[in-house]
Amino acid sequence: MSVDDAALMAEAIAEGDKARLHAPPNPWVGALVWRDGVVVAAGHTQVPGESHAEVEALRRAGERARGATMVVTLEPCCHVGRTGPCVEAILEAGVTRVVVGSLDPDPRVAGRGVAALRAAGVEVEVGVALEAVRAQLAPYLWHRVTGRPYVVLKVAATLDGAVAMSDGSSRWITSEAARRDAHLVRAQSQAIVVGANTVRLDDPTLTARLGDVTLEPLRVVLGTAPEGARVRPCWERQGDLGALLDELGEHDVVQVLVEGGAQVASAFVEAGLVNHVVWYVAPALAGARGPRAALATLSTPSIDALRRARFLDVRRVGEDVRMDLEV
Repeated sequence: MSVDDAALMAEAIAEGDKARLHAPPNPWVGALVWRDGVVVAAGHTQVPGESHAEVEALRRAGERARGATMVVTLEPCCHVGRTGPCVEAILEAGVTRVVVGSLDPDPRVAGRGVAALRAAGVEVEVGVALEAVRAQLAPYLWHRVTGRPYVVLKVAATLDGAVAMSDGSSRWITSEAARRDAHLVRAQSQAIVVGANTVRLDDPTLTARLGDVTLEPLRVVLGTAPEGARVRPCWERQGDLGALLDELGEHDVVQVLVEGGAQVASAFVEAGLVNHVVWYVAPALAGARGPRAALATLSTPSIDALRRARFLDVRRVGEDVRMDLEV
């Protein structure tokens, strides 16, 4: 791997970010065509059924792709799905070297794309900026390996962990900037899970509002939503959370957002089903007692049983702080 490969992969990751909201259940891949010391074209995954990142980059590069290097965050596909195989497009374009961030665990690919390129005489480098690529594509990779969606738990609480006041009021604990940011987390998810009590108390719409655009993920209520609730139409489910995740995975949900309330959040943590936590902290104190605490029903019998996580990012959002943790 050269310094150029690592720097180019960082650019390809940034290009892939452009596809984050519209690509699922496909991966949000970024690709570059590089030759003579410059990036001559870039592309990212289009909506399902349309072209993949490699094809987009090659189309924009045209004849400049012949003899060039392609840098792509995920292994090119080699099977026919809703679109043709990217490996075939790369070979037809005359690319002579391909730099890959991560292999694709999808059983239809799983190293076959790289093998096909090498068999055709293309030089292939694999694993460039692997950690960064895997972090970006974590929900997709998890879904392809486990069959279940990647679970993101979102909490908005006071500094001492309260998600509601003594009278039950909770709007608004965090700032408008934090709430806007949370809508982006919603938009990145194909489904949102809440408890029936949250629906009864707050009557949320559970849409993702990004400026003038409103997205509607699948709404899942644990229990029964009241007739006329704004969350309808929705799934209403009870019972085993693992079975719910299996069902969502079968419906191409790559990432699911768990929004609450406290009992639902606690249940997902207790079951060991949370992959990622997005925790917004407001600079306020309320006294987190009983059902008003963010994880009110979670119990930890001893220090040895403490559920530890790893900080991925901590940053200021408006008046609040957003903490991202990998569980």
